[in-house]
Amino acid sequence: MAKEYSPFTPVVPAPLEFFVGRTAEIQKIIASSKKAIALKTLERLFVFGERGIGKSSICKFALPVVERNLKMLGLHVHLGGVDTLEEMVRRIFERLLRESIDKPWYERTKQYLGNHIRQLDIFGVTVEFSASESELARAVGDFVPALKNLLAKLTPEKNGILLILDDFNGLAVSERFANWLKSFVDEMATARDPIPLVLVLVGLRERRQQLIAKQPSLDRVFDLIEIKRFSEDETREFYQKTLGKVNVSVTEEALQLLTRFSGGFPVFMHELGDAVFKIDKDNRIDTADTLDGIMTSAEVIGAKYIEPNVLAAIRSDKYQHILKKITQKPFEHRFQRKEVGSRLTAAEAKVFDNFLRKMENLGAIRKDKERGPGSYEFTSELYYFFFWLQASAHK
Repeated sequence: MAKEYSPFTPVVPAPLEFFVGRTAEIQKIIASSKKAIALKTLERLFVFGERGIGKSSICKFALPVVERNLKMLGLHVHLGGVDTLEEMVRRIFERLLRESIDKPWYERTKQYLGNHIRQLDIFGVTVEFSASESELARAVGDFVPALKNLLAKLTPEKNGILLILDDFNGLAVSERFANWLKSFVDEMATARDPIPLVLVLVGLRERRQQLIAKQPSLDRVFDLIEIKRFSEDETREFYQKTLGKVNVSVTEEALQLLTRFSGGFPVFMHELGDAVFKIDKDNRIDTADTLDGIMTSAEVIGAKYIEPNVLAAIRSDKYQHILKKITQKPFEHRFQRKEVGSRLTAAEAKVFDNFLRKMENLGAIRKDKERGPGSYEFTSELYYFFFWLQASAHK
Protein backbone atom coordinates (compact mmCIF):
# COMPACT_ATOMS: atom_id res chain seq x y z
CA MET A 1 0.00 0.00 0.00
CA ALA A 2 1.52 3.34 -1.07
CA LYS A 3 1.98 6.01 1.58
CA GLU A 4 0.20 9.24 0.80
CA TYR A 5 1.98 11.55 3.21
CA SER A 6 4.33 11.61 6.18
CA PRO A 7 2.67 12.32 9.54
CA PHE A 8 5.87 13.99 10.76
CA THR A 9 6.26 17.76 10.47
CA PRO A 10 9.93 18.70 11.00
CA VAL A 11 9.62 22.36 10.02
CA VAL A 12 6.34 23.46 11.62
CA PRO A 13 4.74 23.01 15.08
CA ALA A 14 3.22 19.58 15.62
CA PRO A 15 -0.44 19.12 14.60
CA LEU A 16 -2.74 18.99 17.60
CA GLU A 17 -3.72 15.37 16.92
CA PHE A 18 -0.08 14.25 17.29
CA PHE A 19 0.66 16.31 20.40
CA VAL A 20 1.91 14.47 23.50
CA GLY A 21 3.21 15.43 26.93
CA ARG A 22 3.83 18.97 28.19
CA THR A 23 0.77 18.79 30.46
CA ALA A 24 2.27 20.84 33.30
CA GLU A 25 3.49 23.59 30.96
CA ILE A 26 0.14 23.87 29.19
CA GLN A 27 -1.69 23.96 32.52
CA LYS A 28 0.43 26.96 33.57
CA ILE A 29 -0.83 28.94 30.57
CA ILE A 30 -4.41 27.88 31.24
CA ALA A 31 -4.12 28.67 34.97
CA SER A 32 -2.74 32.14 34.21
CA SER A 33 -5.65 32.73 31.82
CA LYS A 34 -8.17 31.70 34.47
CA LYS A 35 -6.51 34.04 36.99
CA ALA A 36 -6.55 36.95 34.53
CA ILE A 37 -10.29 36.51 33.97
CA ALA A 38 -11.16 35.99 37.63
CA LEU A 39 -9.18 38.97 38.92
CA LYS A 40 -9.10 41.16 35.79
CA THR A 41 -5.34 41.27 35.86
CA LEU A 42 -2.40 41.21 33.48
CA GLU A 43 -0.56 37.88 33.70
CA ARG A 44 2.96 37.69 32.20
CA LEU A 45 4.64 34.50 31.05
CA PHE A 46 7.96 33.80 29.35
CA VAL A 47 8.10 30.44 27.54
CA PHE A 48 11.73 29.56 26.86
CA GLY A 49 13.92 26.65 25.82
CA GLU A 50 16.36 25.39 23.19
CA ARG A 51 15.80 25.89 19.48
CA GLY A 52 13.37 23.32 18.16
CA ILE A 53 12.31 22.19 21.64
CA GLY A 54 8.60 22.80 21.03
CA LYS A 55 7.95 26.26 22.48
CA SER A 56 5.60 27.29 19.67
CA SER A 57 3.82 23.92 19.79
CA ILE A 58 3.01 24.45 23.48
CA CYS A 59 1.37 27.77 22.70
CA LYS A 60 -0.38 26.36 19.64
CA PHE A 61 -1.96 23.67 21.80
CA ALA A 62 -2.91 25.91 24.74
CA LEU A 63 -4.44 28.68 22.63
CA PRO A 64 -7.58 26.87 21.34
CA VAL A 65 -8.19 25.40 24.80
CA VAL A 66 -8.22 28.88 26.31
CA GLU A 67 -10.36 30.22 23.47
CA ARG A 68 -12.90 27.44 23.74
CA ASN A 69 -13.14 26.95 27.49
CA LEU A 70 -12.45 30.46 28.79
CA LYS A 71 -13.90 32.57 25.95
CA MET A 72 -10.66 34.50 25.46
CA LEU A 73 -9.47 36.05 22.22
CA GLY A 74 -6.28 34.20 21.28
CA LEU A 75 -3.64 35.92 19.13
CA HIS A 76 -0.43 34.00 18.34
CA VAL A 77 1.78 36.55 16.59
CA HIS A 78 5.06 35.49 14.97
CA LEU A 79 7.59 38.32 14.95
CA GLY A 80 10.41 36.82 12.89
CA GLY A 81 12.30 39.64 11.18
CA VAL A 82 10.56 42.36 13.19
CA ASP A 83 12.85 44.96 14.76
CA THR A 84 10.51 47.93 15.39
CA LEU A 85 7.55 48.44 17.69
CA GLU A 86 5.52 49.82 14.81
CA GLU A 87 5.86 46.63 12.79
CA MET A 88 5.09 44.56 15.91
CA VAL A 89 1.82 46.46 16.42
CA ARG A 90 0.95 46.12 12.74
CA ARG A 91 1.40 42.35 12.90
CA ILE A 92 -0.72 42.11 16.06
CA PHE A 93 -3.64 43.90 14.44
CA GLU A 94 -3.18 41.95 11.22
CA ARG A 95 -3.35 38.70 13.16
CA LEU A 96 -6.51 39.99 14.85
CA LEU A 97 -8.01 40.72 11.47
CA ARG A 98 -7.16 37.34 9.95
CA GLU A 99 -8.33 35.43 13.03
CA SER A 100 -11.69 37.25 12.85
CA ILE A 101 -12.55 36.67 9.18
CA ASP A 102 -14.93 33.76 9.75
CA LYS A 103 -16.11 34.85 13.21
CA PRO A 104 -19.40 36.55 14.18
CA TRP A 105 -17.53 39.65 15.35
CA TYR A 106 -15.70 40.25 12.05
CA GLU A 107 -17.73 43.32 11.10
CA ARG A 108 -17.10 44.85 14.51
CA THR A 109 -13.38 44.15 14.09
CA LYS A 110 -13.41 45.89 10.70
CA GLN A 111 -15.13 48.90 12.24
CA TYR A 112 -12.59 48.97 15.06
CA LEU A 113 -9.64 48.91 12.64
CA GLY A 114 -11.18 51.64 10.50
CA ASN A 115 -10.04 52.22 6.94
CA HIS A 116 -6.78 50.31 7.31
CA ILE A 117 -7.89 47.01 5.83
CA ARG A 118 -6.63 45.96 2.42
CA GLN A 119 -8.16 42.92 0.75
CA LEU A 120 -5.56 40.89 -1.13
CA ASP A 121 -7.84 38.53 -3.04
CA ILE A 122 -11.35 38.58 -4.48
CA PHE A 123 -12.68 36.14 -1.89
CA GLY A 124 -11.64 38.25 1.10
CA VAL A 125 -9.72 35.37 2.67
CA THR A 126 -6.38 37.18 2.66
CA VAL A 127 -6.36 40.64 4.21
CA GLU A 128 -3.72 43.07 5.40
CA PHE A 129 -3.60 45.79 8.03
CA SER A 130 -2.12 48.76 6.20
CA ALA A 131 -1.95 51.73 8.59
CA SER A 132 0.59 54.48 7.94
CA GLU A 133 3.82 54.83 9.91
CA SER A 134 2.47 57.81 11.87
CA GLU A 135 -0.71 55.89 12.76
CA LEU A 136 1.33 52.87 13.85
CA ALA A 137 3.53 55.13 15.98
CA ARG A 138 0.42 56.43 17.75
CA ALA A 139 -0.82 52.86 18.20
CA VAL A 140 2.46 51.97 19.95
CA GLY A 141 1.89 54.72 22.51
CA ASP A 142 -1.81 53.98 22.88
CA PHE A 143 -1.53 50.19 22.95
CA VAL A 144 -3.21 49.73 26.35
CA PRO A 145 -6.29 51.85 25.49
CA ALA A 146 -6.42 50.10 22.11
CA LEU A 147 -6.65 46.68 23.76
CA LYS A 148 -9.36 47.93 26.12
CA ASN A 149 -11.40 49.30 23.21
CA LEU A 150 -10.89 46.09 21.29
CA LEU A 151 -12.19 43.93 24.11
CA ALA A 152 -15.19 46.22 24.53
CA LYS A 153 -16.01 45.67 20.85
CA LEU A 154 -15.82 41.88 21.26
CA THR A 155 -18.00 41.64 24.37
CA PRO A 156 -19.91 39.40 25.11
CA GLU A 157 -18.25 36.83 22.82
CA LYS A 158 -14.86 37.37 24.46
CA ASN A 159 -14.00 38.24 28.04
CA GLY A 160 -10.20 38.46 27.86
CA ILE A 161 -7.17 38.38 25.57
CA LEU A 162 -4.32 35.88 25.29
CA LEU A 163 -1.51 37.60 23.36
CA ILE A 164 1.44 35.42 22.38
CA LEU A 165 4.51 37.17 20.92
CA ASP A 166 6.69 34.48 19.35
CA ASP A 167 10.20 34.60 17.85
CA PHE A 168 10.94 38.22 18.87
CA ASN A 169 14.69 37.95 18.23
CA GLY A 170 15.00 41.32 16.50
CA LEU A 171 13.17 43.13 19.31
CA ALA A 172 15.08 41.46 22.15
CA VAL A 173 18.14 43.62 21.50
CA SER A 174 16.10 46.83 21.34
CA GLU A 175 16.25 49.13 24.35
CA ARG A 176 13.13 50.84 23.07
CA PHE A 177 11.21 47.56 23.10
CA ALA A 178 12.46 46.67 26.60
CA ASN A 179 11.38 50.07 27.96
CA TRP A 180 8.05 49.89 26.14
CA LEU A 181 7.43 46.44 27.59
CA LYS A 182 8.09 47.68 31.13
CA SER A 183 5.81 50.70 30.60
CA PHE A 184 3.10 48.48 29.15
CA VAL A 185 3.19 46.18 32.18
CA ASP A 186 3.14 49.13 34.59
CA GLU A 187 0.26 50.84 32.78
CA MET A 188 -1.81 47.66 32.77
CA ALA A 189 -1.08 47.03 36.46
CA THR A 190 -2.12 50.52 37.60
CA ALA A 191 -5.15 50.98 35.32
CA ARG A 192 -8.41 51.92 37.01
CA ASP A 193 -10.43 49.73 34.65
CA PRO A 194 -8.13 46.73 34.02
CA ILE A 195 -8.91 44.04 31.49
CA PRO A 196 -8.12 40.31 31.64
CA LEU A 197 -4.94 39.93 29.58
CA VAL A 198 -2.28 37.23 29.37
CA LEU A 199 0.95 38.32 27.68
CA VAL A 200 3.22 35.45 26.64
CA LEU A 201 6.72 35.98 25.25
CA VAL A 202 8.25 32.96 23.49
CA GLY A 203 11.98 32.68 22.82
CA LEU A 204 15.40 31.40 23.77
CA ARG A 205 16.74 31.85 27.30
CA GLU A 206 19.26 34.40 26.02
CA ARG A 207 16.45 36.61 24.67
CA ARG A 208 15.24 37.15 28.22
CA GLN A 209 18.79 37.95 29.30
CA GLN A 210 19.08 40.48 26.47
CA LEU A 211 15.86 42.19 27.58
CA ILE A 212 17.02 42.34 31.19
CA ALA A 213 20.34 43.86 30.09
CA LYS A 214 18.37 46.68 28.41
CA GLN A 215 15.80 47.04 31.22
CA PRO A 216 16.82 45.38 34.53
CA SER A 217 13.31 45.73 35.99
CA LEU A 218 12.08 43.05 33.57
CA ASP A 219 13.98 40.47 35.63
CA ARG A 220 11.01 40.08 37.99
CA VAL A 221 8.14 40.76 35.60
CA PHE A 222 7.60 37.37 33.96
CA ASP A 223 6.71 33.96 35.34
CA LEU A 224 8.97 31.45 33.60
CA ILE A 225 7.93 28.29 31.77
CA GLU A 226 10.93 26.26 30.66
CA ILE A 227 10.38 23.72 27.90
CA LYS A 228 12.74 20.78 28.24
CA ARG A 229 13.43 17.67 26.20
CA PHE A 230 10.76 14.97 26.09
CA SER A 231 11.25 12.08 28.49
CA GLU A 232 11.82 8.59 27.09
CA ASP A 233 8.21 7.63 27.85
CA GLU A 234 6.89 10.74 26.09
CA THR A 235 9.15 10.09 23.09
CA ARG A 236 7.91 6.49 22.81
CA GLU A 237 4.32 7.68 23.09
CA PHE A 238 4.93 10.25 20.35
CA TYR A 239 6.23 7.67 17.88
CA GLN A 240 3.55 5.12 18.70
CA LYS A 241 0.77 7.68 18.44
CA THR A 242 2.05 9.34 15.27
CA LEU A 243 2.77 6.10 13.39
CA GLY A 244 -0.47 4.56 14.63
CA LYS A 245 -2.45 7.39 13.05
CA VAL A 246 -1.24 6.24 9.61
CA ASN A 247 -1.46 2.49 10.37
CA VAL A 248 2.30 1.88 10.45
CA SER A 249 3.61 -0.52 13.09
CA VAL A 250 7.03 -0.35 14.74
CA THR A 251 9.03 -3.15 16.36
CA GLU A 252 10.20 -2.79 19.93
CA GLU A 253 13.86 -2.71 18.85
CA ALA A 254 13.16 0.01 16.30
CA LEU A 255 11.17 1.99 18.87
CA GLN A 256 14.11 1.85 21.28
CA LEU A 257 16.42 3.17 18.57
CA LEU A 258 14.02 5.97 17.62
CA THR A 259 13.75 6.99 21.25
CA ARG A 260 17.50 6.94 21.90
CA PHE A 261 18.64 8.65 18.72
CA SER A 262 16.06 11.45 18.76
CA GLY A 263 17.10 12.42 22.27
CA GLY A 264 13.75 13.92 23.23
CA PHE A 265 14.32 16.94 20.95
CA PRO A 266 11.10 17.50 18.97
CA VAL A 267 12.93 18.63 15.81
CA PHE A 268 15.05 15.47 15.88
CA MET A 269 12.02 13.31 16.66
CA HIS A 270 10.24 14.64 13.58
CA GLU A 271 13.28 14.54 11.30
CA LEU A 272 14.19 10.98 12.30
CA GLY A 273 10.57 9.85 12.15
CA ASP A 274 10.14 11.42 8.72
CA ALA A 275 13.31 9.76 7.37
CA VAL A 276 12.38 6.33 8.73
CA PHE A 277 8.79 6.61 7.53
CA LYS A 278 9.94 7.34 3.98
CA ILE A 279 12.51 4.54 3.98
CA ASP A 280 10.01 1.93 5.20
CA LYS A 281 8.31 0.02 2.36
CA ASP A 282 6.01 -2.44 4.14
CA ASN A 283 4.24 -0.33 6.80
CA ARG A 284 6.29 -2.07 9.48
CA ILE A 285 9.29 -0.14 10.75
CA ASP A 286 12.09 -2.44 11.88
CA THR A 287 15.71 -2.07 12.97
CA ALA A 288 17.07 -1.88 9.41
CA ASP A 289 14.64 0.91 8.49
CA THR A 290 15.60 2.84 11.61
CA LEU A 291 19.37 2.53 11.16
CA ASP A 292 19.05 3.78 7.59
CA GLY A 293 16.88 6.63 8.85
CA ILE A 294 19.47 7.63 11.46
CA MET A 295 22.10 8.00 8.75
CA THR A 296 19.76 10.01 6.53
CA SER A 297 18.40 12.27 9.25
CA ALA A 298 21.86 13.10 10.64
CA GLU A 299 22.74 14.74 7.31
CA VAL A 300 19.37 16.51 7.08
CA ILE A 301 19.56 17.82 10.64
CA GLY A 302 23.06 19.18 10.04
CA ALA A 303 21.95 21.01 6.92
CA LYS A 304 18.81 22.47 8.54
CA TYR A 305 19.71 23.24 12.12
CA ILE A 306 23.47 23.72 12.39
CA GLU A 307 25.03 26.98 11.25
CA PRO A 308 26.83 26.54 7.89
CA ASN A 309 30.04 28.11 9.20
CA VAL A 310 30.11 25.60 12.07
CA LEU A 311 29.66 22.69 9.66
CA ALA A 312 32.40 24.10 7.44
CA ALA A 313 34.76 24.42 10.40
CA ILE A 314 34.47 20.76 11.41
CA ARG A 315 35.03 19.21 8.00
CA SER A 316 38.67 18.30 8.67
CA ASP A 317 39.27 14.70 9.74
CA LYS A 318 41.17 15.81 12.84
CA TYR A 319 38.33 18.07 14.00
CA GLN A 320 35.83 15.26 13.34
CA HIS A 321 37.90 12.88 15.48
CA ILE A 322 38.13 15.45 18.28
CA LEU A 323 34.34 15.90 18.24
CA LYS A 324 33.83 12.15 18.47
CA LYS A 325 36.02 12.06 21.57
CA ILE A 326 34.12 14.96 23.15
CA THR A 327 30.68 13.54 22.41
CA GLN A 328 31.02 10.26 24.25
CA LYS A 329 27.54 10.33 25.77
CA PRO A 330 24.28 11.72 24.36
CA PHE A 331 23.40 14.34 27.00
CA GLU A 332 26.61 15.60 28.59
CA HIS A 333 27.18 18.87 26.73
CA ARG A 334 29.94 20.01 29.12
CA PHE A 335 33.53 18.83 28.93
CA GLN A 336 36.94 19.37 30.46
CA ARG A 337 39.87 20.30 28.21
CA LYS A 338 42.27 18.11 30.19
CA GLU A 339 40.00 15.05 30.09
CA VAL A 340 39.39 15.28 26.34
CA GLY A 341 43.07 15.97 25.70
CA SER A 342 44.02 12.72 27.40
CA ARG A 343 42.08 10.79 24.75
CA LEU A 344 43.57 12.54 21.71
CA THR A 345 46.32 11.28 19.42
CA ALA A 346 49.48 13.37 19.07
CA ALA A 347 48.26 14.80 15.75
CA GLU A 348 44.84 15.69 17.22
CA ALA A 349 46.43 17.27 20.30
CA LYS A 350 48.43 19.67 18.10
CA VAL A 351 45.25 21.20 16.68
CA PHE A 352 43.08 20.92 19.81
CA ASP A 353 43.63 24.52 20.95
CA ASN A 354 42.88 25.78 17.43
CA PHE A 355 39.71 23.69 17.45
CA LEU A 356 38.58 25.19 20.76
CA ARG A 357 39.28 28.76 19.63
CA LYS A 358 37.49 28.31 16.33
CA MET A 359 34.42 26.69 17.88
CA GLU A 360 34.32 29.41 20.53
CA ASN A 361 34.61 32.18 17.92
CA LEU A 362 31.76 30.58 15.95
CA GLY A 363 29.54 30.52 19.04
CA ALA A 364 29.27 26.73 19.17
CA ILE A 365 31.04 26.39 22.52
CA ARG A 366 31.94 28.74 25.38
CA LYS A 367 33.98 28.65 28.56
CA ASP A 368 32.04 27.22 31.49
CA LYS A 369 32.91 29.81 34.15
CA GLU A 370 30.95 28.03 36.86
CA ARG A 371 33.19 24.96 36.59
CA GLY A 372 36.47 26.83 36.48
CA PRO A 373 39.49 26.99 34.14
CA GLY A 374 39.65 24.43 31.35
CA SER A 375 35.89 23.84 31.44
CA TYR A 376 33.74 24.24 28.33
CA GLU A 377 30.13 23.74 27.32
CA PHE A 378 28.25 23.74 24.04
CA THR A 379 26.13 26.86 23.67
CA SER A 380 23.15 24.71 22.70
CA GLU A 381 22.26 21.17 23.71
CA LEU A 382 21.03 20.85 20.13
CA TYR A 383 24.58 21.40 18.86
CA TYR A 384 26.03 18.79 21.17
CA PHE A 385 23.37 16.20 20.46
CA PHE A 386 23.79 16.65 16.72
CA PHE A 387 27.53 15.99 16.95
CA TRP A 388 26.82 12.92 19.09
CA LEU A 389 24.18 11.74 16.61
CA GLN A 390 26.54 12.27 13.69
CA ALA A 391 29.34 10.32 15.40
CA SER A 392 26.94 7.53 16.39
CA ALA A 393 25.53 7.30 12.87
CA HIS A 394 29.01 6.79 11.44
CA LYS A 395 29.70 4.08 14.01
